[in-house]
Amino acid sequence: MLWIVVNVFVLVLCFSLFHWKGKAIGVLKLLKRGERKVRVEMESTLKEINGGSVLDLDDKAGVGGGVEDVYGEDRASENQPITPWTVTVASGYSLLRDPHHNKGLAFTEKERDAHYLTGLLPPVVLSQELQEKKLMQNLRQYTVPLQRYMAMMDLQERNEKLFYKLLIDHVEELLPYVYTPTVGEACQKYGSIFSRPQGLYISLKEKGRVLEVLKNWPEKSIQVIVVTDGERILGLGDQGCQGMGIPVGKLSLYTALGGVRPSACLPITIDVGTNNKKLLEDEFYIGLRQNRATGQEYAELLEEFMSAVKQNYGEKILIQFEDFANHNAFDLLAKYRTTHLVFNDDIQGTASVVLAGIVAALRELGGTLADHTFLFLGAGEAGTGIAELIALEISKKTSIPVEDTRKKIWLVDSKGLIVSSRKESLQHFKKPWAHEHEPVKELLDAVKVIKPTVLIGTSGVGKTFTKEVVEAMASINEKPLILSLSNPTSQSECTAEEAYTWTEGRAIFASGSPFDPVEYNGKVYVPGQANNAYIFPGLGLGLIMSGTVRVHDDMLLEASEALAAQVSEENYAKGLIYPPFTNIRKISANIAARVAAKAYELGLASRLPRPKDLVKFAESCMYTPVYNSYR
Repeated sequence: MLWIVVNVFVLVLCFSLFHWKGKAIGVLKLLKRGERKVRVEMESTLKEINGGSVLDLDDKAGVGGGVEDVYGEDRASENQPITPWTVTVASGYSLLRDPHHNKGLAFTEKERDAHYLTGLLPPVVLSQELQEKKLMQNLRQYTVPLQRYMAMMDLQERNEKLFYKLLIDHVEELLPYVYTPTVGEACQKYGSIFSRPQGLYISLKEKGRVLEVLKNWPEKSIQVIVVTDGERILGLGDQGCQGMGIPVGKLSLYTALGGVRPSACLPITIDVGTNNKKLLEDEFYIGLRQNRATGQEYAELLEEFMSAVKQNYGEKILIQFEDFANHNAFDLLAKYRTTHLVFNDDIQGTASVVLAGIVAALRELGGTLADHTFLFLGAGEAGTGIAELIALEISKKTSIPVEDTRKKIWLVDSKGLIVSSRKESLQHFKKPWAHEHEPVKELLDAVKVIKPTVLIGTSGVGKTFTKEVVEAMASINEKPLILSLSNPTSQSECTAEEAYTWTEGRAIFASGSPFDPVEYNGKVYVPGQANNAYIFPGLGLGLIMSGTVRVHDDMLLEASEALAAQVSEENYAKGLIYPPFTNIRKISANIAARVAAKAYELGLASRLPRPKDLVKFAESCMYTPVYNSYR
């Protein structure tokens, strides 16, 4: 009887409150639904009652690819006061522990009074600039790179906007600690340094309910996912579940360098086990303690994941595959590129940034791309991906079939030069590069007989560009282009100092991991870094802001040409074939505009009408880490 009385009272009260808005039926539904649905329905009701507000989470046309700016993250909302409880109620103590809204000592006295913070902070009020200065002083006191990485990750979990302000303003100094090469060590020690979870972990235990797991993520308006299964982390091999450091790091760069909102980014690790015995025996390992699942079991989990992502987030969610092993990476890209908006950074992102460097280097090398001969050490994801994009670019510029342009490109793997007599034993992704030639086992001999103008290392094995190899390149070419791309630094095929010294200062050099400037014979040479961070943030922004539904190879070519066009005369004078990272946001906006323009040209963009000025539109979509004022 008491239950009936209580329910009748609640119904009468609700009818009274919502009668003028005709919401009685809506409230009855609220009483019957789960917690998550209650919140969404209540937000919709409040929006209608208030005449419309930022509570609306619908995917509607606007900046940021059409997703409502619920946290005031876009440049367009930089000077607009916001309410810190836009989505969830946050005030007082909980506000200080909400990384989206926390400003630390930058809360003004008025904000402290309004949001129940008085007494929870020391009385001083610091500007964001002063906070930034203090943190940079603290970071520079650390002598161990991993300590700087951990300090930055702690800041990201504590004060999101200060983290990104720091990273954007000091990108060249901090990039090596947030990403390569330090992130490699972080993945190796992830179990020991793990403190707070970042991203989603989807393991074999969740097979059959992946969609349910995705719904546990608190943000609903996701635009980009970076996913790994941890089998081939940089040049370090199988790191299992601890590969999560890679998606987390990549998405930090999506935001800092490409302006994609942090609330729209989701790092995911697919845990199917690991074959790394050291990890399996490590008491602090955080993943499944079993050997890797393969075959049907693996394929079924990935299929369920890909279907669940589209079901939960829609057709325009960008999925970036990261650090999958060769035997899975090519198959996954081939399988899903026609049904999902997918992109493999190891195959396509590396290819695009390397092609940009080569195109920029033509100013120093002379001739066109078709005039040069390319020799690769390494025929995996990166090597074959770069080779294919070079062949496509030559084909585009000359109208020669890509089957013929591939003949200018030669690859060496662990068994020697890839030639036609080896075709039967080659993996499928190597077969297009099996040209007619007698077998050659050693890289040095391949250099002597192929006579390449460009030498590219993607082997993942350090010190393989020996003095003899580099000197052979220098004897063939006045200005040999040497790209030592393997990460981290310990796996680089040669160092910048070796490249400049062994070629008597004539080499044009770039690497995957950063190297310091080198002085040789009184001249200072500044090595370039062929870092994927030049490409994927701008590419992702271009796809998101245009509402693109598929990634086309022509978009990668556009991204390469856009990056190459950003290299200035001043950069060339220093020996650089990539622009400095200090201008990366401007570079990303230009790349995004070129990618979006190609999407519209190909009929793959869904955001209509097309913005008149795509560069300005890209800039308007970019996340800004400046503190908001709170009402």
